[in-house]
Amino acid sequence: MTDGQILLLADIILILHFFIALFLTLGLPAIWLGYFLNWNFARNPWFRYTHAGLMGFVTLESLAGMLCPLTTWEASLRRFVGMEGSNHQQSFIAHWVGELLFHDFDELFFTFAYAVFFLAIIVTFFLIPVERQRKKQEKKS
Repeated sequence: MTDGQILLLADIILILHFFIALFLTLGLPAIWLGYFLNWNFARNPWFRYTHAGLMGFVTLESLAGMLCPLTTWEASLRRFVGMEGSNHQQSFIAHWVGELLFHDFDELFFTFAYAVFFLAIIVTFFLIPVERQRKKQEKKS
C-alpha cells in the first residue's frame, strides 16, 4: 500500500467517524421531531437500538478513559506515513472534518456530556417507546 492509499484510508475512517458523531448528535432530536411529526423511524427499533448502543459505547469508553477506536486507528495510519502532528500536510478532508469533529475541551466535559446525553436517550425510550413487530403483524391480521 502506498502512502497516498494509507492517507486515503485514514480520511475514510475520519469521514466515517464524523458521520457516526452526526448520527449520535442528531439522532435524539430527530426522534423527538419524528415523534411529533408522526414519522415512522422515530419508533423504529433498528434506528433506536443502534443509536442507544453506539451512545452507550461512547459513554462507557469515555468513563473508562479510552480513546475512540476510530480515532486511534486513524492516528495510527497517519503516524505510519509520518504525518503525526503535521497539520500543514493534511488533506482538505482531514483538516476540515477534523476541525468539526475534534474540540479542545477537558475530557471530563466530554464524559459528563456523553453521560447526560445517554441518559436522555434512555429516558426517551420510556417517553417514546419503540414499536414492536407484533403490533405490526396484529394490524395486518
